[in-house]
Amino acid sequence: MSVKDLYSVQLIQSEESYPWLLRKHYAHRIPSISFCYGLYFNKILSGVLTVGKPPNNALCVGVCGGLHSKHVYELNRLCINENMQKNTLSFFLANTLKLLPSMILISYADTSKGHHGYIYQATNWVYTGLSAKRTERYDKNNPNKHSKTVTQNKGVNYQDLDVRDRPQKHRYVYFIGTKAQRKEWDSQLKYKRQTYPKGDNGRYDARFEPQTQLRLF
Repeated sequence: MSVKDLYSVQLIQSEESYPWLLRKHYAHRIPSISFCYGLYFNKILSGVLTVGKPPNNALCVGVCGGLHSKHVYELNRLCINENMQKNTLSFFLANTLKLLPSMILISYADTSKGHHGYIYQATNWVYTGLSAKRTERYDKNNPNKHSKTVTQNKGVNYQDLDVRDRPQKHRYVYFIGTKAQRKEWDSQLKYKRQTYPKGDNGRYDARFEPQTQLRLF
């Protein structure tokens, strides 16, 4: 059977994604969530995708200018169970894009995890290069802890904190809307279109499988 015959995509409550975000996704944090979708196999939740507002308004303005900043959202989490059928991830993303309202959607592929964003390339996103070079504070005793978690928990002046270069990320943009909306947003895109990056993808431990209940459609 084909992927479309085996799987379905449904809008779900944000809380249903929490075990996936905290235990399965490598970031281990719950981001801003405005829209949350689930991938179902045999009526069992087998993946989650979340979309929310970016963490700062400057990022929103930077995509297509201040006039269109209110339309900017970020695809900030995407994960599915291990050993799913080939092309399941692209099916999940492509069908979620059909369900979302009009928006300018951005997403990032983390170079520190060896990611290049092949899932975005497979679904025809615009690649706009790497994010800007920045620094971040980190906990010298736990360097893998996210910088936002570190500063929220310990404060920026704590003696165990130090500063390092923040890993750059591949940035992708996707326009969802009418033909006129997409044309307008595309004409206002502030980033230069670039050739898709290539390379071997890294992997992280995503073996955790959240306990899910059968969903009756």
